[in-house]
Amino acid sequence: MKTLFVSYRVTDLDRSLGFYTALGYAELGRVEPGDGARLVILKFPEEPAASLELVHRPGEPPVDVGSGFDHLAIQVERLAVTLGTLTAAGLGPGPLEYPGGPQGPKTSWLTDPDGYRIELVEWPSGHADSITAADFA
Repeated sequence: MKTLFVSYRVTDLDRSLGFYTALGYAELGRVEPGDGARLVILKFPEEPAASLELVHRPGEPPVDVGSGFDHLAIQVERLAVTLGTLTAAGLGPGPLEYPGGPQGPKTSWLTDPDGYRIELVEWPSGHADSITAADFA
């Protein structure tokens, strides 16, 4: 088994698409299952397949992220460059952080229009492209 993608319900599809495309996602396709609902499938240009789905159902109350969801983590190549690009796009990322100390990963946080938190992560040189068992050895 493998995880296919994350799906977020969004209050305003156009506003969310503007945010996620400014973040770097590209639209892969759309599905209209009926009753005015729209699903927009997104991926980063270098990804081979979908990684995020935005779901909009008109007539439902605004999204309430609640207390069960924490965040989506996105790997970036050069966090400082990414932060400059996101700031120029008006997305308001947080400051550069070093949660594992100066030799660990670099991170920054931002929040989408519905309140979903996103952690941007730059791994140190030589680190695998994700968290692996080696991180807990």
